[in-house]
Amino acid sequence: EVQLQASGGGLVQPGGSLRLSCAASGFTLAAYAVAWFRQAPGKEREIISYIYTVDGSPNYADSVRGRFTLSRDNGKNTLYLQMNSLKPEDTAVYYCAAVPGDGLLHLTTDEYDYWGQGTLVTVSS
Repeated sequence: EVQLQASGGGLVQPGGSLRLSCAASGFTLAAYAVAWFRQAPGKEREIISYIYTVDGSPNYADSVRGRFTLSRDNGKNTLYLQMNSLKPEDTAVYYCAAVPGDGLLHLTTDEYDYWGQGTLVTVSS
């Protein structure tokens, strides 16, 4: 069964850090374009970080660049999102997503085939 299992969310104070994980099963994550999206209350789901070639470097939305780091461990078939200097506006449900790597840029939700279940990150004092 193809599955993405996201974990690592929680409550953190402003300025704190969290690391999200997304474990893949049933397929080889290294062959896929991958991304993290988030959806804040009352807002649309937005892409915040992605790698669109199987050996490419991560890309980031302006809102998280310099604070968040996307990485993947091919040996563990797992995707990570290290989040530092968290702000209240980072509060959202975070989703990992994957689509077979074809060298094309995928930025919208309907372009991704597989999704994690979402993990809630709350940044509050």
